[in-house]
Amino acid sequence: MSETTWQKSSFSGGDAENNCLELAASETGDLRHLRESDDPNVIVTTSAPKLRAFILGVKAGEFDHLV
Repeated sequence: MSETTWQKSSFSGGDAENNCLELAASETGDLRHLRESDDPNVIVTTSAPKLRAFILGVKAGEFDHLV
């Protein structure tokens, strides 16, 4: 995964010191990768449809009770 391009949310701010979640698409296939910028060696991998369902749930407020 050394050539993976990670994307940081614009909500994290432009400062490199800000820790946040980063996302990346796999170079082949339908997989998506998530990691925390402060611990980049721990990577969670899921499918694009599952990540989409999760993001839609977040936007709909389904997880608001957890924060």
